[in-house]
This record gives sequence, C-alpha cells and structure tokens, in this order.
Amino acid sequence: MRRTSGDGSFLRSLNEVAVLRALRGAGTPTLAEVARAAQLSRATTEVIMDSLLRHGWVVEAEAVADGQRGRPARRYAFHAAAAHVAGVAIGGSGVTALVADLDGTPAARAMEHLSPDLPAGERLAAVERVLARAAAEAGLPAERLAAVGVGTTGVIDSAGRVLKSVALVDWSGVDLHAELAARLAPPVVVENDMRLAVLAEHWRGAAVGHENVMYLHTGGRIGLGLLFGGVPYRGSHAASGELGGHPNNRWVAFQHVMEYAMAVDPGELRAPSQAALFAMERAAGGDDKAAAAFEAFARGLAEGLVSLVTPLDPDLVVIGGSLARTGERLTEPIRALLGEVCLYPPEVRVSELGGDAVGVGAVRLALDHAEPVLFASLSSGAGPSSAA
Repeated sequence: MRRTSGDGSFLRSLNEVAVLRALRGAGTPTLAEVARAAQLSRATTEVIMDSLLRHGWVVEAEAVADGQRGRPARRYAFHAAAAHVAGVAIGGSGVTALVADLDGTPAARAMEHLSPDLPAGERLAAVERVLARAAAEAGLPAERLAAVGVGTTGVIDSAGRVLKSVALVDWSGVDLHAELAARLAPPVVVENDMRLAVLAEHWRGAAVGHENVMYLHTGGRIGLGLLFGGVPYRGSHAASGELGGHPNNRWVAFQHVMEYAMAVDPGELRAPSQAALFAMERAAGGDDKAAAAFEAFARGLAEGLVSLVTPLDPDLVVIGGSLARTGERLTEPIRALLGEVCLYPPEVRVSELGGDAVGVGAVRLALDHAEPVLFASLSSGAGPSSAA
C-alpha cells in the first residue's frame, strides 16, 4: 500500500532519518543546528532527539558555552559505535577481517595466512574463524554484526558466485554468497576484490575527491580496479579488471627484475613481485644494476598502463599491492612515461590503504547494505542493536 502524508509513523520515521543524517558528519551540533539542517521545527527535533537518545542512536556530547548568559547549549553526536559491520578480504595469501563502526572507523582486525591450494571448504571455515576473532576483539559476537562485506579474487557475478578464479585452487564455481550466508548470521554481500580496492581508495584513501580512477594491484598477481563517475565498473560479464589470465600471471615488465635477481642470487627462486622488491632493496643500498633493473621494470609497467590509460582517460592512477611500498621509485618512472605519451596524463599515487584496501572496501560495501536496514528500524522504535 502506498504511504501517505497522513501516516504518522511513516512521517516520524522520515523525520528521524533526517535528524540522523543531519547529525552524521556534523561533529557535535546543537539542537537548533540539527533542526535547521534537517529542516524541522525545534520542537519536533527535540522530541525526535529524545527518542534517538533512548534507543542508542545518539549520545549527548559535552556542552560548550556560547558566550551568552544561562546554561550552555546541549550538543549531540551520532553514536557510530551503536552498531558494527565487517569487511572480509579473501585472497591468495589468506583471509583478513576488519570490524568497523557505522562511521567506518576500525575497531578490530584479524587475519590468517592460507595456501592458495587450500580446498574451498577449508577456506570458508577460515573465513568463519577469522571473522569471529575480529568480532571478539571488537567486543561483540559475530552474529551481532549488522552486515558482512566480502571481497575475493576472481570473476564475481551479481549473485555473489565465483564464476572463475585463477589465483585460488578450488574456488571457481563456488557460490560464495550462499555458502557464507549459510554459515554466518549477519547479512552477507560479495564483490570482486579489485572493485572493492578502488572503492576503498575513493572513500578513505589516495583517490578521495577523484571520480575516474584506475587502481593497479601489483603483487603476487596483477589486478585492476576501475572507478567511473565515482562508481566501480563491473563490465559486461563482471570480469572488469581481471588480468590474471596473462602469460605467467604477470606482465613482461617483470622480466627485468627477474633476470637481475637470478643473476645476483641464482640459488633463490623468487616470485615476480619478490624479485621486484629484492631489486628495489638492493637499489636503495647503492647497487646501480639493481637500480637500472627496477627502473626498467617500472617503465615496462608504465608501458602496459599506457594502453589502458589512453582510452579510459582516468584522472588518477593508484598503485596498490605489495609493490606500493616502493613509493616514488615506482611511481616516478610511471608518471614520467604517462606524461610523455598521454594527451591528458593522470596523476599517479601510491595506495594509502596498503594491504587493507580490499578489507576497507568490503567495510564500505557492508555499510551500504546495512544502513538502509538499520534506519528502517526507526519506524518501529528499535535501536541499532535490535536491528542488527
């Protein structure tokens, strides 16, 4: 049935949501300031605020004197810790879980290193364990989480199924959403890890304020996350950014550091990313050959990026993954080549979120899912804990 303006409970719910939205991000406003922002009368706002205080959505902040006579004005703040969500990253090196409040402020973190050859069932059990540890560290049982966002490698369809994964054995074909929904009490949402990484950088990292972003993951594998108009791009088959099918799971650029590492230390077999870090560390110690190899690697990476940057025209490229720690030694050659050949060269920055980019993006995914449900509970007079 269609709601009408005469439905008092519906109107009250709308007003409560308006007050909450006015409070979020506003610091500690006074009642009058909230009323103006929510476009409500002071009397209505006061009644709503008292209800929100009783149900745990709002806390009263320390009053601050405003220079006028009489009692200082009461101030209020959104109670972000009234509920929590979790973000889980499932990758080739293991599982990481982040628990955060409704403002996205981290409350706990847990991780477990796993082999990429682990059977799917054991990996799913690890997700349960790691999530439970993170929730316990945050001081709450996992079932009280408002939502769990999950990011994983591979082609992930809109239903949360892993259509194909080249990084994890026994992962292709797993109905990840169904499997985790059966194991976990909170609602679960699933997305590709690179899309969540670029979402995280846009929300809390190096891409804040940028709407068209390319996120390049450089580590055990090469991956790509694309953000257009502030929204992660999925592609026609949800396969956008999946570069794992390239020969040897790497770009030709890595041959420079691989050859250097083998020449200097032939007794040690290194993965491409490990060889790049090895060359960078030797270069920092003054090894000219290592410096030349790493610069050739960085320029080769830039050459691979040119074919992507030129047609897509992002305003920012963020370098993430384990090689992001190399900083300017990696970004400067990339920036220089893009500046030479691109009509509109994008900025090039290192990730500010490091290895937690996917987990932070999963937290944002969980918040996007949880907030409408939590706010909908206002119409029944419920607090955030009862809605979780």
